[in-house]
Amino acid sequence: MIRLAGINLDDNKKIDIALIAIYGIGRSLSAQVLRDTKIAPTTKVKDLTEAEEAKLRDMIEKRLTVEGDLRREVSTNIRRLKDVGSYRGQRHARKLPVHGQRTKTNARTKRGKRVTMGSGRKKTGDKT
Repeated sequence: MIRLAGINLDDNKKIDIALIAIYGIGRSLSAQVLRDTKIAPTTKVKDLTEAEEAKLRDMIEKRLTVEGDLRREVSTNIRRLKDVGSYRGQRHARKLPVHGQRTKTNARTKRGKRVTMGSGRKKTGDKT
């Protein structure tokens, strides 16, 4: 099992898919890293040689911003937007969608579960 940027990569996966487990590396960046290090994307993680491991480690940990550093950078950017008082910062502070999405409907992941008007009503046929 290879450990890159504090993440254990699964031995049975191909290296191009396994690299996606690292925060900050997606499909296209994974392909670019493998192209730059001249490693075949179809190679399984357990079949990597020591030299290929060293190339990957050098490329990812020294040249790319990933995992903790990237999370810290994103959170400081959001904090800066809130402190400045920008529109985007206000949306972050209120836990609303930031990029112009509608909120009348379809914002459940940001706004949470809502109770509708008719959900608490009693049936009209009940005796009093």
